[in-house]
Amino acid sequence: MGKPTKKIGRRDFLKGMGGGVAGASLAGRLLGKNPLGADGGAPDLEVESRKLVSFTLNGKKIGLEVEARDSLLSVLRDRLRLTGAKRVCNRGECGGCTVLLDGRPVYACMLLAFQADGHDVVTVEGLAKEGKLHPVQQAFIDKDAYQCGYCTPGFLMTSAALLAETKSPTPDAVKNALAGNLCRCGNYRKIYAAVEAAAETMRRG
Repeated sequence: MGKPTKKIGRRDFLKGMGGGVAGASLAGRLLGKNPLGADGGAPDLEVESRKLVSFTLNGKKIGLEVEARDSLLSVLRDRLRLTGAKRVCNRGECGGCTVLLDGRPVYACMLLAFQADGHDVVTVEGLAKEGKLHPVQQAFIDKDAYQCGYCTPGFLMTSAALLAETKSPTPDAVKNALAGNLCRCGNYRKIYAAVEAAAETMRRG
């Protein structure tokens, strides 16, 4: 039986080539890159790519330059000052940052900003129309469907998307639609009741 294969890490790889600047230079040539500057001095820094994007945000056309690494959530909160979408887990697990992309609920923390290019984005700030609350917003107030309120914007956006698609969702349909939104206060019973009340209001017109 042969000896088990030893895993070689990046540090071991560079050590095997002499390490330091010489090793890094050789590694760069092997990879098709020169880690040193043109004059053999400090390495040239790569310029992060930027892209000019335009999309409709809460009914208004906007355009701005974003970096390749920017999430839609960071652009909304940090640059456009729309803080309704919450940065909670920041890894697509809680739903606190839910917005609508072409009417579909998405986690803004998991969507790169340039992916919104050419699309329609709605945040909780754009849910009310002409100063009148969306039926879901009003129902959350009437049914006391929030406690700390931090998760509420995400629930509102997912619920609005559900009711735009289904006029009379069953209790199970409501629970399934909201399964990607977490309430750490555990106020689910009132949240479900609010969605059902909003659905009734919307059916009445």
